[in-house]
Amino acid sequence: MLSNTIKQSFKELITNRYLTVLSVITIFLALAFVTYVLLSVHSSELQLVTHYSAYGVRHFYRDQWYYLFSFGGFVVLAAFLHVTIAIKLYITKGHPLAIMFAWMGIGIIIFAWVATFWLIYLNYNVLSSV
Repeated sequence: MLSNTIKQSFKELITNRYLTVLSVITIFLALAFVTYVLLSVHSSELQLVTHYSAYGVRHFYRDQWYYLFSFGGFVVLAAFLHVTIAIKLYITKGHPLAIMFAWMGIGIIIFAWVATFWLIYLNYNVLSSV
């Protein structure tokens, strides 16, 4: 029963070319992001900056170097969920809502990429020379 639902969902996805292209772009961006993170993060004995906050006493929060891999996991999860939910929205609610949700997924991946780029840049280029 579940396999029939999945097959029917993918058949519906293939009929809508615009949503199919957005889904492929989302998956491609997620895979490119994971590749970027895997190639950019290097092991280090130092604790690296993992996030920044303007509130509180400390502005830079540090953690182990492998924490940066979790950003890649987040993007893979976000891409999978956005594609899945966009297909479900297309089947139940129609074209415009599914397209909007697919674009939101692309936006989230781009935002995560920018945030991760600056964290990696800050760790390996700026703070390593201090």
